[in-house]
Amino acid sequence: MIEINFTPFFVKKFKSFEKDLREEALEKIELFRLKDNHTQLKVHKLNGNLKGKLSFSINYKYRIVFEYLDKNTVILHSMGDHDVYKN
Repeated sequence: MIEINFTPFFVKKFKSFEKDLREEALEKIELFRLKDNHTQLKVHKLNGNLKGKLSFSINYKYRIVFEYLDKNTVILHSMGDHDVYKN
């Protein structure tokens, strides 16, 4: 199981979204903890200014940007629509 940490920026963004989206995000984060579900979450590497980071889908519109700290530990950096890639 993956250990998940959160940046203060992620927590701030997370709290700014409506309850339904926060609940959906929490479900996907729990699913992400189980390494076998990465295909379902559409985990993919990012390029450009986010090179070295990855993303997974909450739903069709929203994503979470994260990076691996080691094999079993990640830190969630941000959450949002495709504009999240501009951070």
